Amino acid sequence: MAPLSNLLLISAVASASAFAPSTPVTQTARVQTRPAQADTKVFENFGFDFAEDQTENTASVILGEARYKQWVGEVVDPDNSFVNRQYNVIRRVRELDLLGQTAELGILSKLEKQGLDLATIESLLPQAEKLGLLSLVANNQQLLINLVAPLLVEPAPLLLPAIAGALDVGPSAFYLAAATLAGTEAFLLVNNVEVPFVGLSAGVLLGLLLVPLTVVTGGLGVALASAGKK
Repeated sequence: MAPLSNLLLISAVASASAFAPSTPVTQTARVQTRPAQADTKVFENFGFDFAEDQTENTASVILGEARYKQWVGEVVDPDNSFVNRQYNVIRRVRELDLLGQTAELGILSKLEKQGLDLATIESLLPQAEKLGLLSLVANNQQLLINLVAPLLVEPAPLLLPAIAGALDVGPSAFYLAAATLAGTEAFLLVNNVEVPFVGLSAGVLLGLLLVPLTVVTGGLGVALASAGKK
């Protein structure tokens, strides 16, 4: 009976070992079949090795977009922020010496020769009111002061000599200038011209300057033509 018992015991062990998984093979298979996990860690330097480390050169109080926005809201004076800041037209006119250049170029005397004096301008105000221009200006003061005024005042040192020369020619010079500016704006928009390295539309960006100049030059041409008929 002893040999038979030993035989049964050996068979049972052999059967059990047949169903036991092989640990090294199974671990290897698990390692090979495990999907790779993407690294989702985000860096403000975009992960580039050559980029600067913000933690070394940036104060912790403004490190990160959320902290920076919070710091700006607590520290920056709301009345002096970019949104609420008002363009100082009088100061810039004085700093650029626009009145002195106007007198030096004789623009006022040339306007009077074209028939456009203060009395004529005053007579045009009722017509401007009928067209709603005065109401438009009154309702958009902030926009005109912070957007249109800088576009007219800042390039004025370059524009005043051209205006003085155009006054010597007459209304046709202003019509030609307005047509040239409008044509340039239309060309940029139709051809979808973009600003290099930026990707912004040149028609939209330069239109902030070209459109006001077109209106001003065209309006001056009309005013001179109307004053000359009187």
